[in-house]
Amino acid sequence: MGSRRSRTSAKPMKARVKVWLEMDGEYVFGFGLSEILKAVDAAGSMKAAADRLGKSYRYLWGRIKEAETAMGAPLVETRVGGRGPGRSSLTELASRLVTDYDALRRRAFEVVEQEFSSRFEAPSDASRLPVVVKHCEPDG
Repeated sequence: MGSRRSRTSAKPMKARVKVWLEMDGEYVFGFGLSEILKAVDAAGSMKAAADRLGKSYRYLWGRIKEAETAMGAPLVETRVGGRGPGRSSLTELASRLVTDYDALRRRAFEVVEQEFSSRFEAPSDASRLPVVVKHCEPDG
């Protein structure tokens, strides 16, 4: 006869959630782009932001331009020339997107965690399955 595994020794299930924004059914903004824009804002330059994130300048530039094209509006303003930080800054739209996206993402995680816990995590109820809530981000 095969071995039976008790519920207490089963690996816990995980709830995962990804949050991104779309226009016309196409991805335009998510965690990766939010992190890129925050790095540009903090560093004051796309080159320094790329270095901080361990990505190439070309990769950052491409991701930003792709989003700007999809949204039909600039996200980063750059000033050519000069030394030091302050050559790149976020537009008002980009600042709002980052702030509002991060707030939406946090709230989505809270709701999923609350719902998941209420439905699957009940220590006194042996019929419930063991679970762990894990936040998962889209690639890039």
